[in-house]
Amino acid sequence: QVQLVESGGGLVQAGGSLRLSCAASGRTFTIYRMGWFRQAPGKEREFVAAISWSGGNMHYAYSVAGRFTISRTNAKNTVYLEMNGLKAEDTAVYYCAADLGDSGGNYYLEYEYDYWGQGTQVTVSS
Repeated sequence: QVQLVESGGGLVQAGGSLRLSCAASGRTFTIYRMGWFRQAPGKEREFVAAISWSGGNMHYAYSVAGRFTISRTNAKNTVYLEMNGLKAEDTAVYYCAADLGDSGGNYYLEYEYDYWGQGTQVTVSS
């Protein structure tokens, strides 16, 4: 069992910055990679960023590349999403997810992940 607790969401002005946190607990040794997804009202959940549990490989959606940074703190088993240059279209509920790993699926696909956080709201005002 893996538990994910997200925090850091809120209201921010366009062009501003925000850092999201996702604390993992439980059987974290089984985690292969962590991902961030987001979902706006009436929209499907979409990939944002992913990182291997070792922290060696990072991937980003084209829409956030160059603005967002994903990272991990080993001591606290926490994954962060640093968001800079926020735009109104970044407004969504952001979810972190844990992929326990199998044959090594695509990091950008929702079905590859086994556990999900509760989500944290990010609202960007323009």
